[in-house]
Amino acid sequence: MNEQAKKEILRKIPYGLYVIGVKGGGGCHAFTGSWLSQCSMKPPKVMLGVRQGTHSLDLLREGKAFAVNFLGKGDIKVLEQFFKATPADGNRFGDLEFSLKKTGTPILGKAVSYLECAVQDIFEVGDHSIVIGEVVEAEVVKPDPPLVMGDTPWHYGG
Repeated sequence: MNEQAKKEILRKIPYGLYVIGVKGGGGCHAFTGSWLSQCSMKPPKVMLGVRQGTHSLDLLREGKAFAVNFLGKGDIKVLEQFFKATPADGNRFGDLEFSLKKTGTPILGKAVSYLECAVQDIFEVGDHSIVIGEVVEAEVVKPDPPLVMGDTPWHYGG
């Protein structure tokens, strides 16, 4: 296989960028996600790719729920906060406001929309797991277009 061509083509798949909120271990946590897709309409379900061996995946298994926070195009700095390692004090959110709604997973005050999902299944598929979540709540807070990978200099894949 032409490794360079494979990498280049896989990086051309359009991806959103999301802050994924999870619960467990007596608190809340969040991480940046980009591999998200709807996989069922009835019932409404999404699939989320999460790296194997992470604290985030452990919390998804424990808490059995997640929130998908969609940010506006101007909120790259908010997203960057969730790329960084968790601070020593454990406060992943810093000064960012969030609330807990139906699933008890964090919904950012900056979110332009969000989904709350109940974990239905988790499949190991290589260096990532696929988390299947049934959408149990959704809200459009503002009709702003969401931040996507193409709005940034970043890429994840290939």
